[in-house]
Amino acid sequence: MGQNTISFDEKEKIFLLSTEDTSYMMGFSPEGFLGHIYYGKKVNHVGGQRLLHGAVNNEVWRYRDGITYRSIFPYEYPTGGVGDFRNSCLEIENESGQNTCELVYESHRIFEGVPELPGLPHAFRGKDMINTLEITLADKVLDIKVQLFYSVFEKENVITRSARITNCGKEKLIITRAMSASFDMDDRDYEMLSLHGSWGSERRIQRKKLAFGSQMVSSKRGVTSHMHSPFMAVVSSGADQDMGDVYGMSLVYSGNFQAEVYKEMIGNIRMITGINPDTFKWHLEPGATFVTPEADLTFSAEGIGKMTRNYHDFYRNHIIRSPYKEKERPVLLNNWEATYMDFDADKLYAIAKKASECGVEMFVMDDGWFGKRDSDNSGLGDWIVNEKKLGCSLKELVDKVKNLGMKFGIWFEPEMISEDSDLYRAHPDYAIRVKGRKGTLGREQMVLDYSRKEVRDTIYKMMYDVIKNAGIDYVKWDMNRYLTDLGSAELPADRQGELSHRFMLGVYELQDRLITDFPELLLENCSSGGGRFDAGMIYYSPQIWCSDDTDAIERLHIQEGTALFLPMSTMGAHISKCPNEQVGRNTPIETRCNVALAGTFGYELNIDELSEEEKSAVPRHIERYKKYHGLVSNGDYYRLNSWNDKKSFDMWENVSKDSKEALVTYIQVLCHPGVEGSRVMLKGLDPHARYELEEVTGHSSYKKGQFFWGDELMNIGLWIPQLRDFESCLYHFIKSE
Repeated sequence: MGQNTISFDEKEKIFLLSTEDTSYMMGFSPEGFLGHIYYGKKVNHVGGQRLLHGAVNNEVWRYRDGITYRSIFPYEYPTGGVGDFRNSCLEIENESGQNTCELVYESHRIFEGVPELPGLPHAFRGKDMINTLEITLADKVLDIKVQLFYSVFEKENVITRSARITNCGKEKLIITRAMSASFDMDDRDYEMLSLHGSWGSERRIQRKKLAFGSQMVSSKRGVTSHMHSPFMAVVSSGADQDMGDVYGMSLVYSGNFQAEVYKEMIGNIRMITGINPDTFKWHLEPGATFVTPEADLTFSAEGIGKMTRNYHDFYRNHIIRSPYKEKERPVLLNNWEATYMDFDADKLYAIAKKASECGVEMFVMDDGWFGKRDSDNSGLGDWIVNEKKLGCSLKELVDKVKNLGMKFGIWFEPEMISEDSDLYRAHPDYAIRVKGRKGTLGREQMVLDYSRKEVRDTIYKMMYDVIKNAGIDYVKWDMNRYLTDLGSAELPADRQGELSHRFMLGVYELQDRLITDFPELLLENCSSGGGRFDAGMIYYSPQIWCSDDTDAIERLHIQEGTALFLPMSTMGAHISKCPNEQVGRNTPIETRCNVALAGTFGYELNIDELSEEEKSAVPRHIERYKKYHGLVSNGDYYRLNSWNDKKSFDMWENVSKDSKEALVTYIQVLCHPGVEGSRVMLKGLDPHARYELEEVTGHSSYKKGQFFWGDELMNIGLWIPQLRDFESCLYHFIKSE
């Protein structure tokens, strides 16, 4: 693997990057402009330079009408101010206030390994040999060098991209735009696929036909946000889960971002992603270097499902670093919806004891254990245990819970500070705020200035002491408001535009310190639910709380959108009480269990408040999670039906990599009169193998122990009877020897 993934044709001046199923090609114009030639289904023969663009061979356009030439040239890393009027990757302002940049080829090298992106999450090599192409472009007038990195992950059909911009001259420069990746291609009646949403309704799938001009998803909220995700795909018209061309682009970044598809005058399109330029300005001193976040590209000629599986494999193998990636994660119970902030140690212990008796393996103490914290308007920043409220030390409570055979977890919101806190009274300058303004509060809290080392160090010392002294096994890291009133008491006036990115680098640094100092710690990120659920955060935490909406039916939309490009093992999913806290819906506990099985699985309730029938189901559900966790986490994911498509049911399948095992989940959303059921074809099985229905739960027309052929299940399908509203069933197939 990896031996021949990158080649360079000296005669034709063409680079060819190859994965198992795809090819990516670039070449040079006579001036040395780096142009995009092709990205798509694998080709084994490199054509001539004519493939770059017809404009390259048009002498009139190239010299007499350079503006026209540049306005249609398919730049691999476009720049601003010289005739390309489409959105660019790089814009730089010099000391004279002028903003032009033109990059030409200088050199390249191919090396084994992946580039380090200092301070940023990025892909790692893993068990495979990975090759990287480094192309150096230069602007002699600005005296800058731009190194473009392309790492080829052959098995996963992913190419990662990033850029390193270095000021080689003596003049101070200001970067006003530094995107991570871009490529141009012909429009073939494409559509844009993206994810939108809001709090409690994150990552809804959106698809629309490309129009002329810009189609964009972005965030200026300081986090990737509930509203948009740093992911987009361009898909051929009519593409579905199994057929059609799909170009995916995912940004490994957790702050302000922009992802755009631009369709220009003659119908060509440009895909581009990176840090949102609206909230970004970076001073590049002589000798200094700026590194962009990583962008992960994949292509599928086999529909959206193949794109999804490419990303799942890539993120599992090359982004998630936690030892829990390979471990069975403990079934946890979080006390938030059981007690909110009204608790003491005795109440928490009673909940933990009952949970332990049912097989729950970890108890998590949520908000309310520190400082002056009986409501959400005070205490943030004072990460000191409130022993008076608990009635004992935290260590005493932790030890009592661990004596039950359980692990112990705790909630922090380390990026925030309350006005009513000892830390704020001592250091009001620690908060992000504009001098002279009152500032806008969110949940009566402000954001700490993580661009400052002393702020990060102050918070981390408090966290470290609590975790170390009490023997904490799990941390839920929350972040409950967006960034506004962007002002830092430490950054000079001409560097205030760097605050948002420096804040994000500070968050990454602190999370990296946490998992380095506590390598066995299970870290789960959260941001008012799914407000910062992206490929950057899973580099530090193997799971993220998917949404504050725990209703199983609402979660179908949310978890489908999340799993479009992120592994199912990253989705924090729990069984919560009914009526549901967010929507008031009553859903059978079997359905709540089956939906939570698609993620990390846990409980968000007091088990003692369940009915006797529901209590008796808890041990069975935990056993079910343990049985299927490995298959769901590591297998291939197939979307069989989507409630998102206005269908009456939701359905997905998890298949082991060797096709020996498959779990099919069916959730009836709303039933309709006169409908007896649906025939659904399975996917990913061995067509020549015989499969036994090893287990079936819920109402079904089949019985445990029945046998089916793989091609029968994939071509004739399963008959699924219509269930009652919100009911569900599982089908577990095992290949018969």
